Amino acid sequence: MMSLRQRLNRGLTLILCVVFFIHWLAADAVIRAVAEKQMTTRLTHDGDSLLDTLTRDAQDQIRFDSFHIGSVYEQAFSGHYFVVQVDSDLYYSRSLQNQQLAVEPVTTGQTLLYHLADGPKHQPLLVLGRGFKEFGHQVSISVAEDLTDIHHDISAIRLTYLGLTVMVLLCSIALQGSDVKHALRPLNEVQKQLADIASGRQQQITVTSPAEIKPLVTEVNRLLKLVVRRLQQSRTAIGNLAHALKTPLAMLFRIAENPAIAGFPELQQQLLTQTMAIHRCIDRELKRARIAGNRQTTMAFNPHQELTALIQLLQNIYAEKKLQIEFCAPDVLVHYDREDLLELIGNLLDNACKWAKQHISVDISFSGGIDIAVADDGPGSGNLDTQLLTQRGLRLDESVQGHGLGLAIVSDIVEFYGGSLDIGRSPQLGGFLAVVRLPLN
Repeated sequence: MMSLRQRLNRGLTLILCVVFFIHWLAADAVIRAVAEKQMTTRLTHDGDSLLDTLTRDAQDQIRFDSFHIGSVYEQAFSGHYFVVQVDSDLYYSRSLQNQQLAVEPVTTGQTLLYHLADGPKHQPLLVLGRGFKEFGHQVSISVAEDLTDIHHDISAIRLTYLGLTVMVLLCSIALQGSDVKHALRPLNEVQKQLADIASGRQQQITVTSPAEIKPLVTEVNRLLKLVVRRLQQSRTAIGNLAHALKTPLAMLFRIAENPAIAGFPELQQQLLTQTMAIHRCIDRELKRARIAGNRQTTMAFNPHQELTALIQLLQNIYAEKKLQIEFCAPDVLVHYDREDLLELIGNLLDNACKWAKQHISVDISFSGGIDIAVADDGPGSGNLDTQLLTQRGLRLDESVQGHGLGLAIVSDIVEFYGGSLDIGRSPQLGGFLAVVRLPLN
């Protein structure tokens, strides 16, 4: 789809072209009209001069004397001609060289201005004919002038004005494009601020926006607040629910240990097994809530800063094991959801802390995406465990002993981002190794 800027530029350019074309046509018509008006004024003056040459003799006859007429009417085919008709007598200018000029008859008081396409030597002529009543006689005077030179001048003016119009049009298009770019600048600012929101540098769009996009910015800010609040509420509710279930779960443990149940060992064993499964689920959710914390959700994740805090938290949780956790992570912001990565790394680390003897290593690097490797010096997993652990949705912590606490959650997060989860044995520490690769977000 064509961009908004392209559509505005195209529409405004089309409007400017139409406006300038109509303007050029109007200016061309005005130039032609002004030129013909000047010629008409000149023809009127020449006609008045011809009328003044008419005299009446003693016999009451009209005499025409062209001696005082301008010499231009004496030169052969000069482009200036006249035809004077007094009653039925016709007088032609010498410039016609005895050729006839087909002029239209004019009655008394009538004035005609018209073009004659085929004059002497095929000259286009502008003809002014007027009718008079002079000394009681009907007089018709038609004066004509060649339009060839005027047409050449008009064509030159037309081309010059066309060039000027095109230059003005191009400048107008350039200014209009610049104005459209300036007008759309707030949209670019909104785009940059959305990128800042994605990188975690800010939480809301703060750019001053025009009235047309202000409702959109307001709605986006409202949705951002709503998403953050809903996510926080969801994670807080999970933690609260896990805490709330611990008391009734403790009651179930006491019921399972009640001597009255001891007489039914099979029932007691089933009750203990299911209660322990619920207990592990609750522990997992509580650890997730502790890892996520109460900080505001953001799309930015700093591996070095977050790992420092996360490792300190897990060392406090597993203080009795006196774990040594080494990590290597860049101190930069990456465009992944902080809570998702905290949950992913937190579950991998929690799994490693549970099974490690003393040493754990974490390595985070970037190579076309983000690579996360967590290894421990624990017993590791066999081939069967590895195959089972890589199956989506299978929670080994609820079915068999060994690694697997939270790995189903890790698998879900990895699948959501379109990444991969590889499980094996660490060549350095000899224990469990989980390698997560996530593509660029």
